[in-house]
Amino acid sequence: MEADALTMSAAGVFGSAGDVLAALWAAGVWAWANLWWLVIVAAALTAGWEVLQQRLAAKALAERACVELVPSGQFSPGAEEIWRHGMQLIRAAGSGPWWTPRRARTLRVRLRADGSRPLAYRIEAPASARALLSRSPFGPRVRVSPAAPVADKKRTHVVRAVLTLRGKPGSKLREVPLEPDPLQPLVDAVAGIRAELGDLAEVCVDLSPAPRWQLSLHRQKIVAQARAEARREATREARWLGTQSASSLPTAVGRLLDPAEWKGPHRSPIVMPPRPRQVNRDRVLGKLAESAGLMRVQILVRCASDTEGRAEQLQALVNASMDVYAGASRIGAQGLSLGPWRIGPDRWPWRPRFDVRWAKGLMRPAGGGWARVDELAGLLKPPTAAARVPVIEAQMPTYEPGKDLLPQGWYQGPDGRERLLATHEDDTLFEVQSGKAGWGKTMRAQVQAVASAHNGRGLAFVDPHGDSFTEVAPYLAHDEIMNRIHLFDLTIRDTNAMLACWNPLDMTGGQRPHEVTAAVVDAIAAALGWGDVTAPRALTILTKAVEALIAVNTAATTAGARAGVGGRARAGARSGAGAGERQATLFQLRPLLTEPSFRQLVLKALDEEARRWWSASFPDIPKDALLTVLNPLDRLAASPVIRAFLGCPLSGYDIRRAMDEGHVVWICPPGTGPTGRLLVSLMVRDFLRAGLSRRDLPARERSSFRFYLDELISLDGAASTVLAEITEQLRKFGCRLHGMTQLLHRLSGSTRTALLQNASCLSTTAGSADAIAQITGEWGGKVTVADAAELERWWHYASFTVAGKRIGPLLVRGPALAEVFSRLARPRRTGALLHAAHANTCARPLGELTAQALAQTETVRAFLATLPTTAATASGGTDDTQEQYA
Repeated sequence: MEADALTMSAAGVFGSAGDVLAALWAAGVWAWANLWWLVIVAAALTAGWEVLQQRLAAKALAERACVELVPSGQFSPGAEEIWRHGMQLIRAAGSGPWWTPRRARTLRVRLRADGSRPLAYRIEAPASARALLSRSPFGPRVRVSPAAPVADKKRTHVVRAVLTLRGKPGSKLREVPLEPDPLQPLVDAVAGIRAELGDLAEVCVDLSPAPRWQLSLHRQKIVAQARAEARREATREARWLGTQSASSLPTAVGRLLDPAEWKGPHRSPIVMPPRPRQVNRDRVLGKLAESAGLMRVQILVRCASDTEGRAEQLQALVNASMDVYAGASRIGAQGLSLGPWRIGPDRWPWRPRFDVRWAKGLMRPAGGGWARVDELAGLLKPPTAAARVPVIEAQMPTYEPGKDLLPQGWYQGPDGRERLLATHEDDTLFEVQSGKAGWGKTMRAQVQAVASAHNGRGLAFVDPHGDSFTEVAPYLAHDEIMNRIHLFDLTIRDTNAMLACWNPLDMTGGQRPHEVTAAVVDAIAAALGWGDVTAPRALTILTKAVEALIAVNTAATTAGARAGVGGRARAGARSGAGAGERQATLFQLRPLLTEPSFRQLVLKALDEEARRWWSASFPDIPKDALLTVLNPLDRLAASPVIRAFLGCPLSGYDIRRAMDEGHVVWICPPGTGPTGRLLVSLMVRDFLRAGLSRRDLPARERSSFRFYLDELISLDGAASTVLAEITEQLRKFGCRLHGMTQLLHRLSGSTRTALLQNASCLSTTAGSADAIAQITGEWGGKVTVADAAELERWWHYASFTVAGKRIGPLLVRGPALAEVFSRLARPRRTGALLHAAHANTCARPLGELTAQALAQTETVRAFLATLPTTAATASGGTDDTQEQYA
């Protein structure tokens, strides 16, 4: 019975198997009979699935978030920061709705150079990743801002390339250090892009999370290949060992020829077949062994231009820039070259596929497109502080005569092209130049002054050496400048030489008396080091004396206006031609303080309060106290040129008028000694007074006016804190300051600090370490003292401000007048320019001015005698002091 049961069970099993086989056979027959229909249905399903995937991918890729990363000049990330940023990018790439196809789960890093910026860095990801992209692990040194999608114009010539990771499976790209910046080769490759030629270069690095099933299959394939290779090696080794065995013909012949083998029995060696080597999985997989930080990568390159041949040149440079990653694996371009023809993304049928990937960001990496975050660290961040980013036209324009620009220096880009960098007139506020004498500081300032003059701007150039006007004259000898040129040359020696004059106490221009008093007193006090603690009595005497003379001049101009003669007589008019000719000058301070009869006349022009001081307080001042005030004035009077310049009543020099009318003023002080410093102190303080007086003008009517101050050490010694006050207070009134000095650290602390704080441009030539360090310290270590100390003549390191952004420091060659303005040179018209400069200032021969200056006290005395006598002066309130101060 048991046997029967077993038989029946076996029969049932075989019967069931037979039924299954019969069913399979029937299904096979039916499938074969309906093969075409099955193929059509399968194709339709596949096509439908593909269309669905494409539409879903297009919908997902149409909703993208774009941000732009703008690094600061101090951006210098570490490897950990880049790793975190890369992991964030991978997560952002994988975000999106659940229905998003794998090919659309991508993130794009777009590096773009079109001439507007050296290399823009953008990130494009699914819209759901916007929150992730807005938070950068790089911190505050990278500004993340939303960006609009790229909209490009069509260009005539376009070339394309697909870069893939090539090498053994699992091998890594070269580990590129972060300093110098790994992006430097790419930055250099696109440095020659010119926007005016329509140049464009873009590199798109598309990233996608590594799919687990694809990664698993890829790992299995690599391990299987390694094991197969191990077996092949074992087989080859076995064959080699077999050739060395006793049964082999070479071995047998060798033994026959060896007499030692004839003795004794023959023994064949025992040969063991080699076993395949054991495959180390982690070693074989390499970078694919760990999933963390692993991603799929495709790199697309597109270059374009409106000029034939430039797009191909750009593409070759971009492809070559990727050689920095070449190691066990490398980044190379897909395609095949056959003589002059290249088969690749630029040719059909590959071009449409490239264009779709480029436009939509689809991910279709070629085999081997696996990389880790640390391999592509150089592409996963913007350019760092270690990158030498070139200055392009859009950042800093090239100087062209006639445009509202100031030339700064010749700059050579990475492409070898040299151009003259320039800054906009309105952007350039204050400038500091430091460095060795004769290394090009003054020449650079002269070039800027000539450019500003041709731009229709006003300026004043103060040159203690007096040579600069002769050098710039051929380039200023144009009709439109001759009407504005003013020359005040105090280096003359001949009595027949022409000289204009300046009366700091001149009131014919409608100045406010208290402002003029403060300017004159502060200038003299600053030059002499007077203060409220060190010389209070001298300050009091000087203030009251200047107030008195200004009151006299106010009375003289008022009397002239009432008489109808006009207060603004020409400086060349003879004495007595107008009320302005009766004004007092600084040299009337001596008779005021020492001659009772003259002082008695002056009191007639004062108000009651002023007269009370002269009658009540002045007599109590000891006589030797007056010498403190009189000695510096006597030093000024000892120079015939200064006596003539300051001793005449009407001014050909009016810096406020020069500011408002855009004059080109050249001032050549007599020297840098104590007397010269006192004179310069008066002039620089007058700069400040005139600038502040522009409060009465609407802001839109305050045309810019530049002060170029050479030998800043001597001027600062004379003017003390006034230079700092100019930089701190006069910007809003349209005044600009350019200072040149050999030793910046010899300037007063307040002046040096104010200049460095407000400077739009900083530059240095070669020089001592102490002098250079003052400038290089402002650049955060980008230029060392040793770098600047080795500069050759005419070369500068300089930083600039353009459109509110700091550019540099850059290595530039100082411009020369002849190479910049060769077309503007008019050497034969320099005589006419000099004549116009004298005519515009009403200059007269030195001898004539000297005679008028010497006679001015009597002229003022005669005018004061015509004033009505007040009750206070008639009482002889100061007669008791006549003998004391005689």
